Amino acid sequence: MTAAFATPPSTTSLPTLPDGWPIGSYDTYKEAQRAVDHLADSDFPVHDVTIVGVEPMVVERVAARLTWSRVLGAGAASGAWLGLFVGLLLSLFTPGAGLFPILIGLGSGVVFGLASAAVRYGATRGQRDFVSHSQLVARRYDVLCKPRNAEQGRDMLASLSMRPGMVA
Repeated sequence: MTAAFATPPSTTSLPTLPDGWPIGSYDTYKEAQRAVDHLADSDFPVHDVTIVGVEPMVVERVAARLTWSRVLGAGAASGAWLGLFVGLLLSLFTPGAGLFPILIGLGSGVVFGLASAAVRYGATRGQRDFVSHSQLVARRYDVLCKPRNAEQGRDMLASLSMRPGMVA
């Protein structure tokens, strides 16, 4: 193995707390990412840098209300795709069958999709009548650096914060 692909000695596969001195703090991950990108573009040794999300929280954003018609429609659509795929495979391996295997697969897929969606939604008994998406976010993002380069990194990020649209 060459040195370019070697794992740094401080990196382990077990979870460890981050170390280093804070050189910047940002409200969004995008701002922290921009700061580290600025350091990288300035030939700063970014292998000494860590972005730490402070005060993590799970945010669940509700996207839509679930109704029987929405659940059955989605079940029929996903079943149709699966059935169409199976039907196409069957038609490839059945010479002279025409469209019959495709139509059978499509119909069977719709029925199976409807039935499985109805069973899954019915089993919840109205306990979760909405669709949502979860994200892990942090209240703020700190950029840490090993002490040997922290002062230089802090100075470089201070100059970046003087630019419009960036707060350190």
